[in-house]
Amino acid sequence: MRWQTTAILAVLLIAVGAFYYVYDVRMGPEREKAATRKGRLWTIEPADVTEVTIRRPSDTLTLKREGDRWQMLGPVAARGDRGPVEDALTTIVTAKIDREISAQPTSLAEFGLDKPAADLTLTTKDGKQLGLQLGAKNPTGVWVYARERDKPAVFVIPDSVLRDATKPVTDFRDKTILAFDRKDVSGVDLILRDEPLGLQYGDKGWQITRPRALAADNDTVNDFLDKLQNAKVKEFVFDAPRSLEPYGLEHPTRVEVHTGKDKDRATKTLLIGAADDKKKGVYALRAGEQSVLLLPEEVWTALPRTVAAVRDKTVVAFERDKVMRVDVESPRGALTIVREGDRWQISQPEALPTDQLEAGALVMNVRNLRAQAFLSDDASGLARYVGRPQVKVTLTEKDAPPTTIVLAPSTETRGRQASAYAGIAGRGPVVLVDAKALTDLGKSATDLRDRSVVSGLEPKTVKRMQLTRDGKAVLLERLGDQEWRMLEPTRRAANAGRVDDILFGVRGLKWKEIVAPKGEDPARYGLDKPAGEITLYRGDGTAIVTLMVGKKDGQRLYVQTKSAPTIYAVEAGQLELPKVPEDFQG
Repeated sequence: MRWQTTAILAVLLIAVGAFYYVYDVRMGPEREKAATRKGRLWTIEPADVTEVTIRRPSDTLTLKREGDRWQMLGPVAARGDRGPVEDALTTIVTAKIDREISAQPTSLAEFGLDKPAADLTLTTKDGKQLGLQLGAKNPTGVWVYARERDKPAVFVIPDSVLRDATKPVTDFRDKTILAFDRKDVSGVDLILRDEPLGLQYGDKGWQITRPRALAADNDTVNDFLDKLQNAKVKEFVFDAPRSLEPYGLEHPTRVEVHTGKDKDRATKTLLIGAADDKKKGVYALRAGEQSVLLLPEEVWTALPRTVAAVRDKTVVAFERDKVMRVDVESPRGALTIVREGDRWQISQPEALPTDQLEAGALVMNVRNLRAQAFLSDDASGLARYVGRPQVKVTLTEKDAPPTTIVLAPSTETRGRQASAYAGIAGRGPVVLVDAKALTDLGKSATDLRDRSVVSGLEPKTVKRMQLTRDGKAVLLERLGDQEWRMLEPTRRAANAGRVDDILFGVRGLKWKEIVAPKGEDPARYGLDKPAGEITLYRGDGTAIVTLMVGKKDGQRLYVQTKSAPTIYAVEAGQLELPKVPEDFQG
């Protein structure tokens, strides 16, 4: 090929590339925008509109854009709800004319345009005003007759424009109760009928500052703030009423939410009045505004109205991972558990294998102990209420002195539920707690010891299983995580689900009672001639355990392992011996 031809082809290729770049890349977005505007009544975009006025037979709605928000100027002065306002504006601005009905109509009444259902005026950034009148719907109800103000032609546009233009004023009002950013809240002041309540947020969470310094319940304060921020106004009841008395707002509860600190501190205030049981709400008024609101009753319910309601109800605070020892004294005996690494071990009344879940639950039961009422904030009430404790629990934390919680039965009730007295020995406070704390904390060594018949069994490590029942035997082998096969009495696929039932049944087997610590009188429990045996093997062929199953006595089943003489009673429903070999046939 001659060099002149190559040069011509290169020039053509560059030209085609340039055309593609200009036409598709540079001009593409404008072309797409023009395509979306085709058939529209106007070529403006929603963002170009700064003010909307909609005259309806019942009222005139005026909305004005202020930055990224909307303000309602009429029929009442209020904050606009940005979402509904911009949704309606988009519907109006992007509406397309379906067809022209009449270029020079002889009668506007025929189209409902002599008395428009809505007369819209849009003001744009450059000060231009666009007018649109909406009349009646056409016979199919899909379209609405319309005309540009001061122009004769009548056309039809989607009825969604009329729907959005005639929505109630309340649909466009901001239903936020108080506008604040949750993460910026630094304090709350509640001016109540009885006494002021001050709350402040700091490094230790929420603290009560008035009427006296106390730790606050973080969950209670956060729940109230969440409700206040997320709940919406149920109803705009009355704008500028002559009297606030019917709404209980003449002497309201004053809620002040503070954000920021020092010179950046700002306050939003809400006045709360009477509850309305029929409407399931409470009346309120934003400070500086005149509209009476109806709020959801959940806001009023969550409002902490007393020191007792908002103070921290934790009886004893500690870090669970720092507890190294727990001593329990109760009518069921004395018990000590100590932490060894990341595991608990019963050390008193004797060294025993320990159920880690039960031991951990004991510590958590202490940590979750909550006051139902405070009887004394110091040690003054200890002798009166817990002078003769029924349960005593002592926690020893790393590098800290022991803390002892004492508990005693109480004749008092809370919410028709029995209560108990509890206090911190030597310092208080003394409180009422749920009566079940006496049993939750009054544990014995038997409650906390590991009652697994076969401890530490991991089903995945079992590679073979032999099971005998009524003189018949079956030998099974694992082929994969979910697959087993029968080796004896015949070779065939095995029912993997039934094998897993046995494996997990053995692993979860918990004894209710040790009936014969040294295996005494095995015939009494049917273990001189067991009804069945289950032997589990490792991959190298060594036995993990052989479980012998004795007789069933009502809801009790007796079992024993070959490696230890102890005979246990377990719940019969924990382990069902299968038919051999029928139940394993896949």
